[in-house]
Amino acid sequence: MAFCMLIKVILAFVGLLGSAAAFTNPIRNPGGSDPQVSYSGGWYYLISTEWENLKLARAETIEGLKTAEPKVIYSDTDPSRCCHVWAPELHYLDGTWYLYYTAGSEANLDNQRSHVLRGGASPWDDTWSYAGQMAPDWGIDGSIVRFNGWGNYFVYSCMTGVQHQSTCIRKLGDDHVSAGDLAIISQPDQPWEQSEVPVQEGQAALYFGGRTYIAYSANYCWTPDYCVALLEWDGSTDPAKASAWTKSDGCVLSSANGNYGTGHNSFFRSPDESETWITFHATSNAEGACDDSRYAMVQPLTANADGSPNFGTAQGFSFEWPEPSG
Repeated sequence: MAFCMLIKVILAFVGLLGSAAAFTNPIRNPGGSDPQVSYSGGWYYLISTEWENLKLARAETIEGLKTAEPKVIYSDTDPSRCCHVWAPELHYLDGTWYLYYTAGSEANLDNQRSHVLRGGASPWDDTWSYAGQMAPDWGIDGSIVRFNGWGNYFVYSCMTGVQHQSTCIRKLGDDHVSAGDLAIISQPDQPWEQSEVPVQEGQAALYFGGRTYIAYSANYCWTPDYCVALLEWDGSTDPAKASAWTKSDGCVLSSANGNYGTGHNSFFRSPDESETWITFHATSNAEGACDDSRYAMVQPLTANADGSPNFGTAQGFSFEWPEPSG
């Protein structure tokens, strides 16, 4: 009897360990629009659109991000960039953290521009300071893409010289703040990215299977057709040329299991670097949403037979994912 009781205790303990090593989505609800998860120094960092300022949360597990208290790391009273603060992203470049984000004026969205903050060696402990505006034109959802042999580029959604929001790119300066001439590498010219309004936004770099991609969100966010699509670089041509890129044949992550408008994603690697994970937002509103009803989701990517990324399906809230490896 004592032996059986010992077995039960052991099994119960193993069960507790198992539950501690898993998480369920969403990891932030509400307030999960345009999410980015980064991993550094034993911590997962979560940042998302806060509308009025920039807040950062951290935890040692993905599950822990649900209850991690965000702290304000930066706010701005400059009337040209005080408001409509969107889509922040952390990037560690040459030993320093930078935070790229979108902001504009209070009156309307006509003055939305891409900006950058400079931090230090720690995104949590060091002070953030305003470093500059990334481009003169209307532009949102800025991110950084690294290209072997070509350097770093600033990629974002702009409308300069085009009718609709498109994928635009500028060579990033050595200071990680300035950026070069504008090039438009992709436009929403396919029927599957033209729901209500043709859109490409929410660009994010993906390095997978030795290939370089830019994931972006297609269609208008106030529709359930808002989804993730891919551009793939050919690996050798100047990345500022549209001919260097091949667009996916449709969405690679779409609405499913009560999650609508799956989009504006980012990626991170597991602590042991063996896995690639996606963070994206979705809404329970079957019509889609652009507001704070959106929540943040995390799930792993797998590989297709040809080595390309398989995004899987957005699962329901009861689905248990294992914590990232390592």
